[in-house]
Amino acid sequence: MNTKVVKIDREHPDPAVFEEAARILRGGGLVAFPTETVYGLGANALDEEAARRIYAAKGRPSDNPLIAHIADEEGLAPLTAEIPDMARRLMKAFWPGPLTMIFKKSPAVPYSTTGGLDTVAVRMPSDEAARRLIRTAGIPIAAPSANTSGRPSPTTAEHVAQDMTGRIEMILDGGPVGIGVESTIVDVSGPQPVLLRPGAVTMEMLEATAGPVAVDPAITGPMRADVKPKAPGMKYRHYAPSAELILVEEAAHTESREAVSEAVIAAINRLADEQSRLGKRVGILCTDETRNRYEQGDGSRMVRSLGRRSSADSIARNLFAALREFDDLGADIIYSESFSKDHLGQAIMNRLTKAAGYHIVSPEEIGKDGQ
Repeated sequence: MNTKVVKIDREHPDPAVFEEAARILRGGGLVAFPTETVYGLGANALDEEAARRIYAAKGRPSDNPLIAHIADEEGLAPLTAEIPDMARRLMKAFWPGPLTMIFKKSPAVPYSTTGGLDTVAVRMPSDEAARRLIRTAGIPIAAPSANTSGRPSPTTAEHVAQDMTGRIEMILDGGPVGIGVESTIVDVSGPQPVLLRPGAVTMEMLEATAGPVAVDPAITGPMRADVKPKAPGMKYRHYAPSAELILVEEAAHTESREAVSEAVIAAINRLADEQSRLGKRVGILCTDETRNRYEQGDGSRMVRSLGRRSSADSIARNLFAALREFDDLGADIIYSESFSKDHLGQAIMNRLTKAAGYHIVSPEEIGKDGQ
């Protein structure tokens, strides 16, 4: 299959580009497009076969639900059986924007879109190109991240092309995304909202709008194999580079938005030295404040800063691109500093923890037993 890549002029968008992409979607095809979070892989959310094509293109397990994207609030009613009051409060506060909500689904939504569940995930992106595409197509667009399953999510059209060339009909190139991590997901289908995936709409923001929010255990630990995930990113290995990724953090997690501990820096240097002596190519994820604390060595060690530690926005925006760069550079193993777990840091740490397959070590363990 030939994959057509078309650049979007955001100042003067060409209606013909969006009409062509919309025709592909209405015909059951796949189009990757930018959102404010990451690039999405779009298909008609109401077409069972189109949803199956998403799973095939991504190599994604069929019980992993898709998110239906809409352009306005009117697009929600046909997808849901009911809209609770707490959902309306969240919609008013955060739509359009990086918030996905889980509703009880209507009969119009096929189970191939919902991963076999009686609930549907819905989001209204704030990216104008994404909303223009949805409006032009005249259908809700199911759009998981436009990467092969498990890999770091794409934040540029080039990342999409790496994974999806030859698998889909079109890529709309809208340049780099603004946020860099996927949307927050909240289940509003029950009596209390439940956070299923952290994102740029933070826990603090949710609770200020909707009151107490429960946290699904899958955010902090692996989900059992016999449990169906209610949202993307919960059950399977996600966001991961080809290299093994190990997260280094204090046992009491003292890392903050201002500083990482000296013990963590020393531990990463020790681990990197050991792997370099074994002939491994080592990647290190850090911040501007600590970049010069890690030796580049003879070229077998690659140090990449995600930005200033005090700027969670920059860390989130650069995270997936850095992981993909380590793949391009042939890293065998990657060590990452850890970050504050409040506000947007919760989403950053969620992505790092899942990318590492929950492989977390503390300086205390390294000092006692080596690695």
